[in-house]
Amino acid sequence: MPPCWREPCWRRRTIDPVQSYRKYLDPNVLARIGALELRARLIVEGYFSGLHRSPYRGWSAEFADHRIYTQGDDVRHIDWKLFGRTDKHYIKEYEQETNLHCVLVVDCSESMSYRSASSAMNKHEYSTSLAAALAYLALQQRDSVGLVLFDEKITHFVPPSNNPAQWKTIIGDLQGKTGPAKTAIRSVLADLAERLKSRSMIILISDLFDDPEELLRGLHLLRFRRHELIVCAVWDYAERHFPFQRSTLFDGLEAGGRLLAHPRTVRQRYLEEVRLFLERMRRGCRELHIDFAQFDTSSPLDVALSTYLATRSASIRQRSSRVLAGR
Repeated sequence: MPPCWREPCWRRRTIDPVQSYRKYLDPNVLARIGALELRARLIVEGYFSGLHRSPYRGWSAEFADHRIYTQGDDVRHIDWKLFGRTDKHYIKEYEQETNLHCVLVVDCSESMSYRSASSAMNKHEYSTSLAAALAYLALQQRDSVGLVLFDEKITHFVPPSNNPAQWKTIIGDLQGKTGPAKTAIRSVLADLAERLKSRSMIILISDLFDDPEELLRGLHLLRFRRHELIVCAVWDYAERHFPFQRSTLFDGLEAGGRLLAHPRTVRQRYLEEVRLFLERMRRGCRELHIDFAQFDTSSPLDVALSTYLATRSASIRQRSSRVLAGR
């Protein structure tokens, strides 16, 4: 191949900003980054660098611009005064303002400390990185962000705020460790319902290792209070797929005790229980109109974030289209 300086200008190599971020977004690289603040910034900036044009205008109600109405748009956002002057339908678009209260609820129970050989981070490290990225994203949109850490009870509560110092506060609190306590999500959500005085978007980040019926009752209570909920189930790859081959000594987290078993004798039953649990959670969340997303600790965080946001955006558009079609 001829030397680079002899190639035509149009063939010279350029630096792709997306690829330059990708080298930092590998799970193994992220696990070696000690600063959670830096990790969160890389995740969010890597996500935005992959967007040619962001489809998101924000979550709130401050007018920004007009665009031509297209089929499927919410008719409530049509500017009728402009229609009277132009005889054309235009939709109002909105910029972000601090009317959204986002509360990140992060599980710090003992089971969150699990990490298999196939994962670069344990579930707690992955969850806190995800929470930090979502907090950074929301604060960039000028929304208020709060934080709840819990195990059997709420161990730390930071009220929602859009103060510039809130980012440092959340990052500092997220860098704690898991404790020896079990998970009791229903009582935590009931306590949270009493603490929140205004409607909020609540993002639960947990492995959900609790009784599914009790968990869904806690979610139902928050929905009854008219909060919007997103449930992020963070699991290790081994917990989903049970890849063990040899006789293994399983050390119980939260349940306590140890069990020596051969994977072949328990794999089928274990995977069936996992399938039934996740199916019950998805169905229960769907009935309560709650977003349910699953995250694998072996997957790159920026991919998980962008996939979730794209899925949520598509779901919102579909719901809007169904409402419009029913009128």
